[in-house]
Amino acid sequence: MNPAHGTAPSQAKVTSILVLTTLMWGGSFLFNKLGMREVPPVQFFCFRFVLATVIMGAACLPRLAGLSRETVIRGAIVGLALAAVNLSFVLGISGTTISRAGYLNNLFVLIIPLLSFALWRERVDRVTVGGIGLAILGIWALASGGAEGFNRGDILSTICALFISVHIIVVSKVLRSEDVYLVSLVQFATVAAVGVAVCLALPWPSFSVGPVGAWSLAYCAIFPTVICFTLQNAFQRYTTPTRAGLIYTLDPVWSMFGGMLILGERLTVREWLGCILILAAVAGPLLARLIRERRWRDRYLSAAEKRSAE
Repeated sequence: MNPAHGTAPSQAKVTSILVLTTLMWGGSFLFNKLGMREVPPVQFFCFRFVLATVIMGAACLPRLAGLSRETVIRGAIVGLALAAVNLSFVLGISGTTISRAGYLNNLFVLIIPLLSFALWRERVDRVTVGGIGLAILGIWALASGGAEGFNRGDILSTICALFISVHIIVVSKVLRSEDVYLVSLVQFATVAAVGVAVCLALPWPSFSVGPVGAWSLAYCAIFPTVICFTLQNAFQRYTTPTRAGLIYTLDPVWSMFGGMLILGERLTVREWLGCILILAAVAGPLLARLIRERRWRDRYLSAAEKRSAE
């Protein structure tokens, strides 16, 4: 999965692979919802990452000799953030529709610059501020459009967006040149350990895992966990954060299609408006940055051509 010999893949290949990861991520909303019909949310979260750790551990057997203390520490730090993401995700999606959860999770794109400003005083541009305003309108439309208003699941899905932002920032600040596969293994093992600890701390509910629950767990452990994390770690480095973020806005679109086609979810007019506003709030600033990056690149290339002509 990793590009061989350090050769950068084409942008078309990078884009195609990252779009594929959004499809698998979008499918995780559907399979989490299906699986949690049989398995309680916390147990589903725990089983998913225990299984992912076993699968990733088997794949990493030839690499385990290269597992260093520093990789374990860095991977565990990132894993704690990932545990917060996934625990809030399953608790959120268990209390709302996957359509609403998908768009609310995507608010991480707007939360990252706010956290960066709060922690490091990085400037928040006017386009992002406008996006935040649109997002607030979108949340209001969701809250006023649903039968239960802005419920507990919606709140937890919004909190999940905050933890996604924290995870992305931690990855960018903590990870350096570690082995992609070993880092993923340590992350999954950390999340699995958190899941086991939470399950032991809470009363164990009575449930049985049927075929739907088993297949849902298998999908969520393999595709949006083992495969997606590995692909993203291997290929996202070959594109800009802005372009990657724009591609990732497809996540809630796929989850919404899954909810409508498989689960029969339907949105009211106001809920549709809320989803559209949140998508515009997230994609708008990313698109503006992408256009700005292209202009800067074109100006740089033009200036370089003039200098070489002289």
